[in-house]
Amino acid sequence: MQLQLGNLMIDTPVVLAPMAGITNAAYRRLCAEQGAGLYVCEMITSRGIVERDAKSLDMLTFDPREEVRSVQLYGVDPHYIGHAVTILCEEYDVRHVDLNFGCPVPKVTRKGGGAALPWKRSLLGAILRSAVAAATPYGVPVTMKTRIGIDAGHRTYLDAGRIAEESGCAAIGLHGRTAAQAYSGEADWATIAELAEHVSIPVLGNGDIWEAADALRMVAETGCAGVIVGRGCLGRPWLFRDLAAAFAGSEALTLPTLGEVAAVMRRHAELLCELMGEHRGMRDMRKHMAWYLKGFPVGGELRASFGTVATLDELDVLLSKLDHDAPFPVRELGAPRGRQGSARDKVVLPEGWLDDTDGLGTDLAEAELGVSGG
Repeated sequence: MQLQLGNLMIDTPVVLAPMAGITNAAYRRLCAEQGAGLYVCEMITSRGIVERDAKSLDMLTFDPREEVRSVQLYGVDPHYIGHAVTILCEEYDVRHVDLNFGCPVPKVTRKGGGAALPWKRSLLGAILRSAVAAATPYGVPVTMKTRIGIDAGHRTYLDAGRIAEESGCAAIGLHGRTAAQAYSGEADWATIAELAEHVSIPVLGNGDIWEAADALRMVAETGCAGVIVGRGCLGRPWLFRDLAAAFAGSEALTLPTLGEVAAVMRRHAELLCELMGEHRGMRDMRKHMAWYLKGFPVGGELRASFGTVATLDELDVLLSKLDHDAPFPVRELGAPRGRQGSARDKVVLPEGWLDDTDGLGTDLAEAELGVSGG
């Protein structure tokens, strides 16, 4: 089973979701070494790219062996979005652009961005048309990712799908939760199925894919063309190996022992150090340790040491202290990973945002400031 996005063919219909502070070039390379798919860079603001902000441009770092450069853009202004897409295609040889309309973080929604923006249908269409127009001369497909809506009473996904199709998008990704739900509860896959019937462009399903079997079940139940995997791969980049095997119809692969996980941890740290230098790379690696070791028999003192590791040599010593024969903790299979939290009573929005679906009712000029990788 393959995934076609415009003239781009993905051998396995799996997309690594952009995750702030996670999906840098090192992590994308690590996942690509495990299996096939499309690996998307951390979310970057369009304004940051256009204004040549150093932090934003630093995120546009790709591994030399990254065959398809994929970037997710955040923006609220059609002009900035179009200009940023041109820069990405012309100067960075980006081959796929995804637009983020699904971020539920309050600092984003309070300014009308992320999952709040699709409520403004005209603005959404203008942004998508601008991105597609800028990408078309380069043959680069544009996709968008969104949520069910702001909350249960303000759903936007069907209109967003229609607008995406009319604007020339190659696909639309849907996270089966509202912004109010954030990452809590269970994803509503029925909305993914409804959207797949509503539009003719490919729909990518997102939400609660913890194992390869979940991806196959989502495709079977919803008719989506592929899946987007986020939190399920935290501390488990080999999930992409399992997904590639599952979509190819191969036998289920054996679960890794702690020794095999240790080898992946070492490779991850090595790639981060190549990308950032040892000091920054090992500091960045610390946040991944608990995910890798989740459920394994590792003592508290040793776990704490992994959380403060400073050098590759120190990491090697710690890894040697693990029980390399320890089997994978099967109780962790299918269990949520990463942030979950609880649903919000109310999504923070600009004043008057819900009054209508066309007029802005607010000044979005500052909506991209202070948002990077969020």
